[in-house]
Amino acid sequence: MAASDTGSAAWPGPLSAGGSAVSVVVATAIVVADMVGVGVFTSLGFQVKDIQSGFSILLLWSVGGIVALCGVFSYSELGAMFPRSSGEYNFLSRAFHPAFGFLAGFVSATVGFAAPVALAAMAFGEYGKSVLPSVPPLPLAVGVVFLVSIVQLGGVRHSSTFQLVSTILKVVLIAAFLIAGFVIGTPQPVSFMPQVSDFARITSAPFAIGLVFVMYSFSGWNAATYIIGEMRTPQRNLPRALLSGTLIVLVLYVALNAVFLRTAPIPELSGQLDVASIAGRHIFGDTGGRIVAAMICIGLVSSISAMMWIGPRVTMTMGEDIAALRLFSRKSRQGAPTYAILFQLAVASLMLLTRSFEAVLDFIQFALLFCSFFTVLGVIKLRITHPDLPRPYRAWGYPFSPLVFLLVTAFMMYYLLTQRPLQSALGTLTMVSGLLIYAIFRKRADPGAVTASPGP
Repeated sequence: MAASDTGSAAWPGPLSAGGSAVSVVVATAIVVADMVGVGVFTSLGFQVKDIQSGFSILLLWSVGGIVALCGVFSYSELGAMFPRSSGEYNFLSRAFHPAFGFLAGFVSATVGFAAPVALAAMAFGEYGKSVLPSVPPLPLAVGVVFLVSIVQLGGVRHSSTFQLVSTILKVVLIAAFLIAGFVIGTPQPVSFMPQVSDFARITSAPFAIGLVFVMYSFSGWNAATYIIGEMRTPQRNLPRALLSGTLIVLVLYVALNAVFLRTAPIPELSGQLDVASIAGRHIFGDTGGRIVAAMICIGLVSSISAMMWIGPRVTMTMGEDIAALRLFSRKSRQGAPTYAILFQLAVASLMLLTRSFEAVLDFIQFALLFCSFFTVLGVIKLRITHPDLPRPYRAWGYPFSPLVFLLVTAFMMYYLLTQRPLQSALGTLTMVSGLLIYAIFRKRADPGAVTASPGP
């Protein structure tokens, strides 16, 4: 019987063998949708300020994709070992301690997904001005979040269909943009072949700092781990979904940046936020900005849908384990965690109305990196402390792949600590507050509850 049924604090709860609703194709669509937001359409302008080399820029995005793949291999091993929805909440509880898992779950359930949803929705509203100039951005932003939430409340089957269709449409539109850029765009004098001077560029500080922001664009590669319990045969399909989704996005990101550089002059892109619109005007003329805005808007719908799907699953799983949060574990007849979805909708809407999501995103970045770092470290820990545990999937390239991810993530945390110390401190305080709440719940729980074990 689950902990939420007995009122005990036997965290984490029982493992699931996986649901039967979500196919590997839909899980892959969730990964792609969660990764491809506005980052790839806005980052290049700041990278070319210091790295004015086509080869170095494409290498930068390729390295970011390789690091993300290193994370994929580690998360796939943990997901196949512990096939339960909720991502880091589940993994850190199993690899370290339920308190650590609750810390990650607390960040995810409160603001970790709501803030990115609000940001994506606000971006939808801003880009929507080009398509519907008479409608203010805020009503568009709130409207798209409510629309997607209604779909999610309809159950896993409706969510799967909506996610798959919207993600396929996103990829098709990006592919059409890429083809147009290579076929009808006027080539600029930029070379994608390596030059002698590129070695100095890729070993420079701007390249390392640029990698930090590239990695933010790749965030979301772990999206399918939040719905493991709803996947068919997750031990096999989770690694496939994470790997396929990340590879698709890697190809799209490199190709998009190649098109931006090929169709628009670097001086015109340098320092600009709307690099996609600039490239669009060079490809399609005066209507190019509107075409690109419509493409990004459609793409953002699938991103919001993915986050409104996976985020509530963290709250739902915590509700299964913790008696005080039992309300969030309740599902509708269609399998939707109704109260968990409504909670994330309320938080995201509040952030939109108060315009607080940008500040929240600033201070949760360190916490999210911290949790990802220790999740991958958990793979190494379990290999040492529990070598005999069944591992249906083993991380490819172990121990080098997790070490690469750990080194890059450690650098990103160091960058945030030195460049944004106040925001990093606030993120740390958020995690500490999660531990305090855990202690309160633990105190109220059945004193006879057992502690977590990495075993199934």
